[in-house]
Amino acid sequence: MRNIIVKVHPSKANLKKKEQLAWKIAEISSDKAKLNKDAIEMVINRIIDNASVAIASYNRKPVVSARQMALAHPRKSGANVFGLSSKIKVDCEWAAWANGTAVRELDYHDTFLAADYSHPGDNIPAILAVAQQKGCNGLDLIRGIITGYEVQVNLVKGICLHEHKIDHIAHLGPSVAAGLGSLLKLNTETIYQSVQQALHTTISTRQSRKGEISSWKAFAPAHAGKLAVEAVDRCMRGEGAPSPIYEGEDSVIAYVLSGPGKKYTVPLPKVNEPKKAILETYTKEHSAEYQSQALIDLARSLNKKIKNLNNIKKITIETSHHTHYVIGTGANDPQKMDPYASRETLDHSIMYIFAVALEDGAWHHVKSYTPQRARRKSTVQLWRKIVTKESKKWTKKYHNRDPKKKCFGGKVIVKMKNGSTISEEINVADAHPAGKRPFGRKEYINKFKVLTDNIISKKESQRFLKCVQNLRKLKPKDLKGLNVEILPKMRKRIKNGKSIF
Repeated sequence: MRNIIVKVHPSKANLKKKEQLAWKIAEISSDKAKLNKDAIEMVINRIIDNASVAIASYNRKPVVSARQMALAHPRKSGANVFGLSSKIKVDCEWAAWANGTAVRELDYHDTFLAADYSHPGDNIPAILAVAQQKGCNGLDLIRGIITGYEVQVNLVKGICLHEHKIDHIAHLGPSVAAGLGSLLKLNTETIYQSVQQALHTTISTRQSRKGEISSWKAFAPAHAGKLAVEAVDRCMRGEGAPSPIYEGEDSVIAYVLSGPGKKYTVPLPKVNEPKKAILETYTKEHSAEYQSQALIDLARSLNKKIKNLNNIKKITIETSHHTHYVIGTGANDPQKMDPYASRETLDHSIMYIFAVALEDGAWHHVKSYTPQRARRKSTVQLWRKIVTKESKKWTKKYHNRDPKKKCFGGKVIVKMKNGSTISEEINVADAHPAGKRPFGRKEYINKFKVLTDNIISKKESQRFLKCVQNLRKLKPKDLKGLNVEILPKMRKRIKNGKSIF
């Protein structure tokens, strides 16, 4: 690995192209690096993971809306839409839009947290859609996905967006563009321009994840993937981009992030060095914000130890800066304590999540979020007894650069009405690579079967799992097999309302 120093340069300095971060990203995207065997296996795991959550969200409104928009753009030689027959094809950028929304809707796929936040699995829908439309094979797809993960993970390690209230999809646009460059075997110059265009067009604020959180939380990554596809198409036609997009006098760093006085350090592999960043990422066992994963596991454990929850006076969760200020009481969002809040808001409220997991001793991607569940009297009473508190200890653990020491949990102190206290802590979720029950291929397959049960046939389940596990040998005509078709009875008839498409 090498550390790339990124800072603003005045226009008169005429920073050389090969010294720019976008060029260095393009270099590793166009190199001939050998594929790491473990990384290949993890790509297969993540395609399974994405399919699980996409199919489980098939009939949710944002997914339906995105799919209807995609179906308005049919293309004979296009890409597939999750859930539909593989014979149905649409323009690849619209397949990226529909499938990206389906993958993101339940907040239930993989994550990587460092200086910033990300869901690297968001790279897959756009890269897969282009692979299907352009007649790529399984190895091409693997290479593209591995690059997408590599770029996003390392941007997340080096450049913090959230401190400037910029949404994390600003790292996704460049990573998808880079992944598409690897997939299509584009030259360094074309990828360089594509990365810059993709970044320029995918910058938005974090209001999408603040206050009353709407369905845009699911649409945002899909939008970034779609814009990246379009950026790559333009650059393949010979068009250029704002440059240098990171280091320029009026660039992203200069006016959106920390300004001319800031130096960022972005780690990247050397040219032709195998890319393994995908192995540092982790999926979710529970459908909720990642910082809640370990705390859900802790709540399930406490459920067995506290016989009468009515005897609880107060619960304090000592945790990291991010957990406290983004999904905890430090956010100062009244919506996070509102029984009538949207699902998108509830899955960003650790107070709600912890209360339900403590009461039920379990967590379910549908049942734990229903309006009836959120408004249960006992839940609301328990919910409002919970506060979060930032702990320097947990913030330090959260930012540890050693993946084996990085923690996303916290300490929970339960004060009972009789004055006694119960205190427990957890470092990482049970499903984390360093947790009690790390996810492997068996667990990914089980998650797929659980989430798609009664939505797809057993025959379709077996077919997909056989196909995806043979990814390395898939020919271009076989990539349609990575689509999953739902049962006819699950296809709700949707009446088209007022729309443009």
